[in-house]
Amino acid sequence: MLPSWDIRSVFGIDRTPNECHCWGVDIDALVIDAFAQLGIQTRTLKAGGGRQARLVVDPDGAHVLVSIEHRSLVTDVDAQQFVASPPRSDTALLIVGDRVTDAARKQLASRGYGYLDLRGRLTLRTDRLVVEADIQPFKGRTGRSQALNGRAGLEVAAALLMNPQRGVGVRELSREVRRSASTVSEILAILRRDGVIDATNAITGTELFWQVAERWPRRRTLLAAAPSPDDEGLAQALRLGLQDVDQHPGWALTDSSAAVAYGAPLAIRSAQTLDFFVPDASVVRRATTLLGAAATPEQATASVRVAPVPSIVEKRVSLDSNTAGWPLCHPVVVALDLAQDAGRGREILDSWTPGGWTRVW
Repeated sequence: MLPSWDIRSVFGIDRTPNECHCWGVDIDALVIDAFAQLGIQTRTLKAGGGRQARLVVDPDGAHVLVSIEHRSLVTDVDAQQFVASPPRSDTALLIVGDRVTDAARKQLASRGYGYLDLRGRLTLRTDRLVVEADIQPFKGRTGRSQALNGRAGLEVAAALLMNPQRGVGVRELSREVRRSASTVSEILAILRRDGVIDATNAITGTELFWQVAERWPRRRTLLAAAPSPDDEGLAQALRLGLQDVDQHPGWALTDSSAAVAYGAPLAIRSAQTLDFFVPDASVVRRATTLLGAAATPEQATASVRVAPVPSIVEKRVSLDSNTAGWPLCHPVVVALDLAQDAGRGREILDSWTPGGWTRVW
């Protein structure tokens, strides 16, 4: 038997990767280029379709036969289907996806299957070859390879998540997020390509929520005191926006306290830190000056973050059952904050469906 090669130690990943524009290039060529970035020779075979070998990966004579499957978006469901229909015993299966979700990666890795995530990750495991390396992402010709790269993508995704069953046109959505129709159209096209929205631009499944959760801002400014809604001078200085909540932007309560107001199954302390999204960085600076900074989370009474998308502080929610006394973020925003806690937060999400809203996680 030929020796096993671990590419992580034999071929470092400090080589300068080749630039490659992947759209319009065949999948075999993408795979060959990915291995070439690591200095690994790969060549094509004249083979039929299905699960027959299409490539030979051949570092120093290892001669590994590889068959290829391609999906725009590879989910855990796709991974289960691949695992249920394995290739021949002498052939390794490599799944190629514009995006391979974390859940799919884990399933494929647990069964020894390889994948090429075109965002920049290559994995292949056989009895003769082990490849696990980050590579140069393959970018589309338009320059935008992922919908959520940049603030505009996050704004479009948030608008869709807040109205998941609504089919919406490009011009309507561009007016809503105040972005050009061409930008919105490009983002929607990528989301459709990735299979997270349908032809009407309505949400399909939960993948878009978890994509947004991966990019959600966590860093908070800790405050020694929380603002008092009854102090009109302070409310004006900090732009709390407690008058005409539906008409004007202002502070929006999120995370655990807001989740409780929506009926989420969790308990909070009477002195629970209040977490807010605020309109802009000037509000954060002013709040730190007027309310004081806290050195540690244990000393904090409140925290503030600049809203990553304007709709968070522009479309606040007032509930009669809300005892917190503050306008709330949309439940999708609250859920995105809970999702940052991989343990307790995601356990809460599994059992929480806010009344009157569609669950998207």
